[in-house]
Amino acid sequence: MIQKKSVKRMFLAAAILSSSAVFSTQAAVVTSVRPLGFIASAIADGVMPTEVLLPDGASPHDFALRPSDISRMRSADLVVWVGPEMEAFMTKSVAQLPPNRQVEIAALPTVKPLLLKGNDDEHDHDHAHEHDDDDHKHGDYNMHVWLSPEIARQTAIAIHNQLVQLVPQKKQQLDANLSHFEDGLTKADKNLGSILQPVQGKGYFVFHDAYGYFEKHFGLSPLGHFTINPEIQPGAQRLHLIRTQLVEQKATCVFAEPQFRPAVITAVAQGTKVRMGTLDPLGSSIALGADSYVNFLSQLTNQYLSCLK
Repeated sequence: MIQKKSVKRMFLAAAILSSSAVFSTQAAVVTSVRPLGFIASAIADGVMPTEVLLPDGASPHDFALRPSDISRMRSADLVVWVGPEMEAFMTKSVAQLPPNRQVEIAALPTVKPLLLKGNDDEHDHDHAHEHDDDDHKHGDYNMHVWLSPEIARQTAIAIHNQLVQLVPQKKQQLDANLSHFEDGLTKADKNLGSILQPVQGKGYFVFHDAYGYFEKHFGLSPLGHFTINPEIQPGAQRLHLIRTQLVEQKATCVFAEPQFRPAVITAVAQGTKVRMGTLDPLGSSIALGADSYVNFLSQLTNQYLSCLK
């Protein structure tokens, strides 16, 4: 009986060892959120797989790493994230990785000049009186950088450069992938700009302060947001103010998000002529692939249009 048990243990240990060996030799790019996965998968296409840490429906604002996530990061060839102000949950684990095995987007010299100040909303005078800790996770800048086509381009270049260093034998493929990504982005940018032109002057409210890069890039006209930190529900005073603004400023639309379905949006829009829409800042239904980032921008454009038009 004892012999059987020890043999069983040996088999189990061997199985664990072999499975972990398979896991660790699996070259991969690991990104924090799905939209960064869109960019990374375009560059790593045909070179290595791309994996996303955050499960569908989760938000980077309140996620906690599981032991399996930490293993994935340690065994990844490259980890791509925005930075500690967006994904505080990754800070400790990323600090243990060598610099050539990570891309911190907000710290890139080409990205720093493109960062927008956080809560940069001239219509939103009262956010300072809401909750003092509302923006503690975001710091001075808006960290939803994947919504900027310019920052996406710089991110793609940075991922390309790191992968060329890590797998120089794949340089030709990586160069071709970057070229495909940049061409697709240039075409989409032009196309989506002209599609959004008719709704540029239409006012709307978004659920949380995430879309500044996209809105600025495409000349949209947000009137404000319900909350800065989506974990904190806006208070009664805030909701009364938003409802007043919806009516006074003749807002066309209020947008919810699939990651957060607060009843407050329905309550605020009730009894007004304001339409309700949904914006998905994480592109949760889009599969990773060579054109997924362009598909993500197109989906977001259609989500704006379906409510504002």
